Amino acid sequence: MTADPQRWLWAVGAVVLWLVLIAVKVWRERRAAALVRARSEAMAGAGDGKPVLVAFASQTGFAEELAWMTARALLGDGGVGARVLSFADLDLETLKAADRALLIVSTTGEGDPPDNAARFVRKTMAAPGDLAGVRFGVLALGDRSYDQFCGFGHAVDGWLRRSGAEPLFDTVEVDNGEAGALRHWQHQLNQITGHVAVPDWTPPAYAPWRLVERTLVNPGSPGGEAWRLAFEPVDPVPDWSAGDIAEVGLPERDGVTPGSREYSIASLPSDGRVEFLIRLMRRPDGTPGLASGWLTQGLALGDRIGMRLRTNRSFHGPADATPMILIGNGTGLAGLRAHLKARTAAGGGAWLLFGERTQAHDAFFDAELQAWLASGVLRRLDRCFSRDAGDGRYVQDLVAAAADDLRDWIARGAAIYVCGSLEGMSQGVHAALEQALGADVVLTMLEDGRYRRDVY
Repeated sequence: MTADPQRWLWAVGAVVLWLVLIAVKVWRERRAAALVRARSEAMAGAGDGKPVLVAFASQTGFAEELAWMTARALLGDGGVGARVLSFADLDLETLKAADRALLIVSTTGEGDPPDNAARFVRKTMAAPGDLAGVRFGVLALGDRSYDQFCGFGHAVDGWLRRSGAEPLFDTVEVDNGEAGALRHWQHQLNQITGHVAVPDWTPPAYAPWRLVERTLVNPGSPGGEAWRLAFEPVDPVPDWSAGDIAEVGLPERDGVTPGSREYSIASLPSDGRVEFLIRLMRRPDGTPGLASGWLTQGLALGDRIGMRLRTNRSFHGPADATPMILIGNGTGLAGLRAHLKARTAAGGGAWLLFGERTQAHDAFFDAELQAWLASGVLRRLDRCFSRDAGDGRYVQDLVAAAADDLRDWIARGAAIYVCGSLEGMSQGVHAALEQALGADVVLTMLEDGRYRRDVY
């Protein structure tokens, strides 16, 4: 130990300077946190009704940035207030107090949580909580080069489901900030805001496609017009897989570009064109919907549109040897049709359960389904028609009636794919699957990727 007073003064000065720097840092962090809280509370109080909780688990700041973008979209596009919160400040009571929660969740490494979520994982996620009545959505950020892609996001989703919370929609996965997946998240926010004509955060690079076929497939149906459309690429045919999504850019209207719409692709690259099955939607006053009206009525054969095909890995099919149970209703048959086209008679086979209004008008793609039955691609076809006398069933009723056979297929390793309407159909099918297979089995299949949904 030195007795030199000058060295002591230097040492004391260094310690004092270090303490000052620490104090300044703490003050700045607390001031920044206070500003964030004030900003969050202002956004929460600016909207109508109870605000949506927007929580982020972020390692690099990207999830936090997306959380604020989400909050601004809710407030600016739909007048819905949003309270933004870090996972570091999130607990069970805060979640329980929220009617709706949107969680933007990053994964670090092989399924690990970000640092700011460590306390939440240790104290809150250690066991299921009581979150009955809470509705949630998860945006999972990850890197597909890791085996546990979006692992922490899926862990949060599974914990919320086990805690009794109800998903607003299935987890949206984002690979390295992929813009198309982020637009899909933005489209899901429309369910909360009620708006559909909202500019995309990151406008896609559209390619030109030409309308070559448009056919009304259900004239006279009580369920409204459904149209089969086909577009050929102006440039060489791009590659895509069954389960992928087409983003269609909408034309400018009244000086505003209203963004894009997503549609399930009903065809494969070998067809040389993308095909859709689109329902003409009508507003309460009877006028056609913005996108469906333009596509089914406004375009002329030969007209060009801008379109981008987006990879949707969360709805890609399993290996051909894996049996598939396909469940859907209405125009949701489009996405299931692509999977059937991708199967072979020598594979594991497929079973389709499908519901619509009337057999006379709404037996979509019937000739193809019968051909797939004859070839062995389709091993079983169960259909119901809710408006037909003597039937009156919905697709979830088919699931319940076939519970024993469903358990046999699942025991043989089958995967379940659901496509169609979010409200009513997918919820009813999910409940029927839980009744037939057990809630734990259904949740495990979700986590293992053997139960996948493309619902809207």
